[in-house]
Amino acid sequence: MASPRTITIVALSVALGLFFVFMGTIKLTPRLSRDAYNEMKRAYKSYVRALPMLKKMGVSSILLRKSIGALEVACGIVMTLVPGRPKDVANFLLLLLVLAVLFFHQLVGDPLKRYAHALVFGILLTCRLLIARQPEELPPEKRLLSVNGDEQSLIHEAAPEKGKMKVS
Repeated sequence: MASPRTITIVALSVALGLFFVFMGTIKLTPRLSRDAYNEMKRAYKSYVRALPMLKKMGVSSILLRKSIGALEVACGIVMTLVPGRPKDVANFLLLLLVLAVLFFHQLVGDPLKRYAHALVFGILLTCRLLIARQPEELPPEKRLLSVNGDEQSLIHEAAPEKGKMKVS
C-alpha cells in the first residue's frame, strides 16, 4: 500500500496540474469560456500598462498572456503526467509564476477577491513542494544501524523492553 505521503503528493500533483492546464488554456483560447478569455485579455493589458518596462522590452499584453498561458499548460501537463524530478521543477516554475501574478495584481490594485485563487494555489504549490522534498521515513523495522561493518536493526534501540534499563 502507498504511504500517506505518496498519496498526498500524487493527489496534489494531479489537482494542481489539471487546474493550471485549465487556467493556461483559458489564457490561450476562448473555446472554454469566451467571457473568461476576454477578462484575461483585459487584465493583461492593465498589467503591461502598469509596467512600462515591459513595453520598452517589446513585451505586449498578448505575448505576456500567451507565454504565461503556455507555461501554465506545459507545467500543468508535467505535474499531471510526468513522474519524478520534473514534477518538482514544474512545481517550482508554477510557484514563481504565481508570485509574478500576485505582484501584477498588487501593482494594478486589484481587490483580494480577484487574486484569492492565486494565493490559495500558491500555498498549495508550496505545500506540495515541501512535502515532496522531505525525505521519506522508513518504518522502524526497516531502519538499520551500521556498527563495525555489521548492520543492526534500530527497533531494539527505539523501544526497550519494559522493566529493563538500557546500559551504555
